[in-house]
Amino acid sequence: MAGTRLSAQKMGLWGRIKRLALTDVGALVRGLRAEDLEALERLLIEADFGVPATMDLVEGLEADVRRGTLKTTDDLHQALDDRLQSLLADGDTPGDLRRADAGPTVILVVGVNGVGKTTTTAKLAHRLQREGRSVLLVAADTYRAGAVAQLEIWAERLGVPCVSGIAGGDPAAVAFDALDAATARGIDTVLIDTAGRLHTQDGLMDELRKVHRVVGRRIPGAPHETLLVLDGTVGQNAVQQGRRFSEAVAPTGIIVTKLDGSARGGAVVALRRELDLPIRFIGLGERLEDLEPFDPAIYAGYLLTDDG
Repeated sequence: MAGTRLSAQKMGLWGRIKRLALTDVGALVRGLRAEDLEALERLLIEADFGVPATMDLVEGLEADVRRGTLKTTDDLHQALDDRLQSLLADGDTPGDLRRADAGPTVILVVGVNGVGKTTTTAKLAHRLQREGRSVLLVAADTYRAGAVAQLEIWAERLGVPCVSGIAGGDPAAVAFDALDAATARGIDTVLIDTAGRLHTQDGLMDELRKVHRVVGRRIPGAPHETLLVLDGTVGQNAVQQGRRFSEAVAPTGIIVTKLDGSARGGAVVALRRELDLPIRFIGLGERLEDLEPFDPAIYAGYLLTDDG
């Protein structure tokens, strides 16, 4: 994740924290008052950190004050940075994806309508191409003709093959045929764009489970990654979506979209904290290049960039 890209999109969170009374040296020395804590909690929740992550951060800072380790603004900045990195860390190398030991690697991309899932699939294909991978796109969203056409346009632009199904057809059958094609052509990575399933519709979730099962029968161990795409601007709705998808297909990682210029970047912390899934990538814009590997240290610094 390029630090220069993030630093150009300051969120102002640290500036707002500094303006709170608790950043005054006297306030830090005497201990946090109830109004200090309430102001900080409100600020973090407004930035979409969610209640659990907010309480983790505030209670940790309160404990630091009691121990006498927070006496200056710099102390507070470092403590917040350390705690954010701890909340965001998952132990994986940024940008790494699981791969098959032999044969094609299968990546299932899931998420509700409107989160940028199909465009994110194309961005991921572009990134894999730059890594020297051969890619096959699969338009398994047979419920929306527009989604199939969109992925076919991306495939043409990227110069990669695309397997599509007929409108109203069986998405699992499309995925199965695509894996046959990838194996026959010696393609090493298959990206399956699934329907934008509304997480409140059990029938559609059942269909997604079927795609997952069929892929696993065709290639043992597949899908090697199930990436859940979530919109970083919708707050706790994204957390609820994540929980529902986790019940259906056990995602292996998250891609958070629509973070370009957003003042609600705390959603990434909330999703990592509450879903306990690694953040694989974040979307920072509309270009093919605007999909960055997620690095906890860089992102924590991004949240706490001084806006002057």
